[in-house]
Amino acid sequence: MKKTRFTEAQIIGILNEQEQGIKVSDLCRKHGISDATFYNWKSKYGGMKVDELKRLKELEQENARLKRIVANQSLEIDIIKDVLSKKW
Repeated sequence: MKKTRFTEAQIIGILNEQEQGIKVSDLCRKHGISDATFYNWKSKYGGMKVDELKRLKELEQENARLKRIVANQSLEIDIIKDVLSKKW
């Protein structure tokens, strides 16, 4: 994945500048981004605050951790069932 020049907090700051009445074309020129990039950011981060973004990232990490735990447990259950189904 391509590394961006802006952190997510900076992106939210740029979007907030636009909400204060600055034109999109002026913002894009000021920060060196394209209009398409701005609108992609707006669709992804529009209306968010920095603390909400941090909470979202925490929840995504926790969700990924829980999915790994469930996958490991189901694998262990399948192995145990396979071992118990064999006749000794």
